[in-house]
Amino acid sequence: LKGIKPEESEGASAGSAVLPKFYCKLPAEDDQLRQKLREESRAMFLQRRSRELLDHEELKELWMLLDKHQSPPNHGGDEQLMNYQDFLKVAELASPKSQQYFQPTTFMKLLQNDPYGRISIMNFFNYVMRKVWLHQTRIGLSLYDVTGLGYLRESDLENYILELIPTLPQLDGLEKSFHSFYVCTAVRKFFFFLDPLHTGQIKIQDILACSFLDDLLELRDEDLPKDQQQNNWFSAPSTLRVYGMYLNLDKDRNGMLSKPELAKYGMGTLTPVFIDRVFQECLTYDGEMDYKTYLDFVLALENQKEPQALHYFFKILDIDSKGHLTVFTLNYFFRSIQDQMRQHNHEPVHFQDVKDEIFDMVKPADSCKITLQDMVNSGQGDVVVSILIDLNGFWTYENREILVPDQREEPTQV
Repeated sequence: LKGIKPEESEGASAGSAVLPKFYCKLPAEDDQLRQKLREESRAMFLQRRSRELLDHEELKELWMLLDKHQSPPNHGGDEQLMNYQDFLKVAELASPKSQQYFQPTTFMKLLQNDPYGRISIMNFFNYVMRKVWLHQTRIGLSLYDVTGLGYLRESDLENYILELIPTLPQLDGLEKSFHSFYVCTAVRKFFFFLDPLHTGQIKIQDILACSFLDDLLELRDEDLPKDQQQNNWFSAPSTLRVYGMYLNLDKDRNGMLSKPELAKYGMGTLTPVFIDRVFQECLTYDGEMDYKTYLDFVLALENQKEPQALHYFFKILDIDSKGHLTVFTLNYFFRSIQDQMRQHNHEPVHFQDVKDEIFDMVKPADSCKITLQDMVNSGQGDVVVSILIDLNGFWTYENREILVPDQREEPTQV
């Protein structure tokens, strides 16, 4: 406390005037005045940050400056290029808000194999646009961060997407009564992949780093092709497909799925043992599955190669919760595949052969057991899962050589 007078150092208040407070405890939930003060101060801070970003007109002015400062020689190509000297000239002429983008490191990152040491003007402008978009989106998400700690809870993300719907032309046809189901479907993808440990919260930084927001905001395009809509989890056709499957499975129309109803999913070839384990490990209500739990189930089956999906399946396959699969565990699930083969009048495959193939595929660190990390590292985890839980998946694996088309044949013949 050098510089503080002796008479000042005696009082705590004098010391606090010199040393800044590094940590402020969050106000209690019932302290409405402090909660409101904190909320208003955060809103003002975010508004100030938003004003620091380039707006539409400022971006147009930046593009015009860049366009005027192309660096010769021009070999007649369509690409506009700029050297470092012109890059610095534009930096001097651009608005103060633009200065942060004109860094030497940025120029070096965008440098191509141009013999004159130039960068693409379009690449630089796209870089600026992307940066502005990321900051805008972060500010937009932060407005829903009630705690102010840099993460969104499920309810926070639901509010964000619900208020985003009117800005997405591709969702104009959705009935308002379906909006709650749409929001639930959209939010589940974020939480399935970004919160595999079920903490109930996702970092805003993780949301920005993944491609899900890009897919969601792709729905702003009024002319989005149908094939892209079908492949986009957040599109209206994709959401209606998933919800339609749920309604079709719900035969008794009670809004929930029982074991027999879920067993009809897809081609109806998932094994009874697997279905039993799903209901043991996943959240159910009086022995039945709700739509939210069903969405996790669908996301896992439709993305079996992803580590988060393998984490989902591994928890189900690990019947003893030991953190690894043994030969006994593999046999426990494969017996159900053998039973299904008998029901279809097929000669069952010997487990010993399948067990050897699984261990050969995975190549675990311990030759007697398979861990989740072993399955992820092998790149064959999805194949192992299919062999153990789905008769159709096992049949596809067994007949993989027959199903692979002869590359010498014409596509029409295949």
